[in-house]
Amino acid sequence: MGPVRIALTGGIACGKSTVANLFAALGITIVDTDLLAREVVAAGSPLLARISEHFGAAILRVDGTLDRARLRQVVFADPAERLWLEQLTHPAIRELTDRRCQSATGPYVMVAIPLLVETAGAARFDRVLVVDCDPKIQLARLQARDGMTCEQATRMLAAQVTREQRLAAADDVIENNGDIAALRDQVEKLHRLYSKGLDRQSERAAR
Repeated sequence: MGPVRIALTGGIACGKSTVANLFAALGITIVDTDLLAREVVAAGSPLLARISEHFGAAILRVDGTLDRARLRQVVFADPAERLWLEQLTHPAIRELTDRRCQSATGPYVMVAIPLLVETAGAARFDRVLVVDCDPKIQLARLQARDGMTCEQATRMLAAQVTREQRLAAADDVIENNGDIAALRDQVEKLHRLYSKGLDRQSERAAR
């Protein structure tokens, strides 16, 4: 069955990566689905061949790797193409996620999955941890991180599910409105909870 699986999610610029790093520092295996999404379409992979056949060689770089920026432009301009790509890649990402979780050691494994709520993926995990912060702080962080204008950052935040929807899916919430010390305290508290073991027959498993 493998270790208990904790899904780590949160809105953009809320601090998911920082939280993941803090859990990793405690010896917990982190499975990053963004990295797995790149792995399943690596150069020479069967999925990349399918993508190239469907979209044409223009979405490949000179070295044979996927030009992710160009592909993103194509699929976000056409919902049907985006759906085709998701139906191809999502099952492969889920399978690879399951394999990495099975091979993880320790009392639990944490899976960083930004679009957990958007993809209705909570039922695949024993517990959901949401990293949350005040919307004004989130907006400021996104502008500072990506060099966006306030208007650009606001549009990007509006494209995600709402804060309320994300919190409704949470079993646990980390508030990231303060400094790293406050964040570390919350991580260590949850680490102690998760390390005790969780009942897989909880309400999360029943969802």
